Amino acid sequence: MVIFCLASLVNIGLLAFILTQLLTPASPTAPADPLVGHAAPAFTLTLLHPAGGQSTLSLADLKGKPVVLNFWASWCAPCKEEMPLLEQTWKQMQAQGKDVVFLGVDFQESSGDAASFLQAHAISYQIGLDTDGAVALKYDITALPQTVFINRQGVVSSRIPGELTSKTLTSSLNQIL
Repeated sequence: MVIFCLASLVNIGLLAFILTQLLTPASPTAPADPLVGHAAPAFTLTLLHPAGGQSTLSLADLKGKPVVLNFWASWCAPCKEEMPLLEQTWKQMQAQGKDVVFLGVDFQESSGDAASFLQAHAISYQIGLDTDGAVALKYDITALPQTVFINRQGVVSSRIPGELTSKTLTSSLNQIL
C-alpha cells in the first residue's frame, strides 16, 4: 500500500510538472531583422512634389544624412494616424537645424490619390511614389505603416513595424542623429 501511494505521488508530481511546462508560454524571441546593421538597399523614387527641379530621389542622393523612410498608403488607417506625428517631428528637426531627411514612400498608389491625401493632411516632407512596390519589396515591407531608420553611413539602424509613437520615433531618431 505504501509503495502504491509513493508511486502515485511521484506520478502526480510528474504530471503537474509536465502540465506547468506545457501551459507556460515560451519566452518570445523575435527573429533578428535581416536589414538592421546592413547597408540600406538602394532605390530611386519619383517625387510627388518635385523640389528644385528634381523629379526623382535616390538613396545615393542622401549620402551622409540620416534618413527616416516611412512606408504608407492613403487607405491605411494607422498611416493616417501617424502622419501628423511625422510632420510635426520633421518640422521640429528642421527648426533645430538637424539635417535629417524624412521621406514618405507611398505604396502602390496613383499620384492623384497620394496628392489628395497629402493635401488633406498638410504633409510637407518629401514623398516618393513606389507605384510598382519595388522599393517596398527591397525593404521586405509586408504591412503598413512601417518605418526604416537609416544612419549617416547608409546602414539600417532600426525598423519599426506598425504605427509610430512619439516615444519610438524619438528613440529611433536619437540612434541615427
